[in-house]
Amino acid sequence: MSDNLDDLYRDILMEHYRFPRGHHHLEHEDIHNEGQNPTCGDEIELALELEGDRVKDVYVSCMGCAVSVASGSMLAEVTKGKTLEEVKKIAATIKAMLTGEAVPKDADLGDLEALSGVKKFPVRVKCALLSWTTLVNALEAREKGKEKAPSTTEQ
Repeated sequence: MSDNLDDLYRDILMEHYRFPRGHHHLEHEDIHNEGQNPTCGDEIELALELEGDRVKDVYVSCMGCAVSVASGSMLAEVTKGKTLEEVKKIAATIKAMLTGEAVPKDADLGDLEALSGVKKFPVRVKCALLSWTTLVNALEAREKGKEKAPSTTEQ
């Protein structure tokens, strides 16, 4: 990756860290989950308000390192307006990108591409994945008819 691209990605991550998106409480929560990464102390709480199978609004409160907070902020920004199926595909693509698996060729990640640099720092991959894993666990619990998802722990 070129130095200019590294700088751009770093700028995007820092913008999300300094000014996190989705940090407002929702009138109605259809999906709620919490997660933590005990290795570095990151904690996240997230909630979705749905309109049918589409994400109407997103709440994300993340306390932790810059990578974790930025990833949660990006999740809040990108998932709003998407269907739950689209959200699951995005989450799977992020996981693949960060763990070195094949990313679908048609994936248009936009600013989420900034997270790709995290894979250079294996200890930070779990920080970047915490919000996405917490969201996926909540969606899977909902699909199984469970009212509450088990808390997510990235170790």
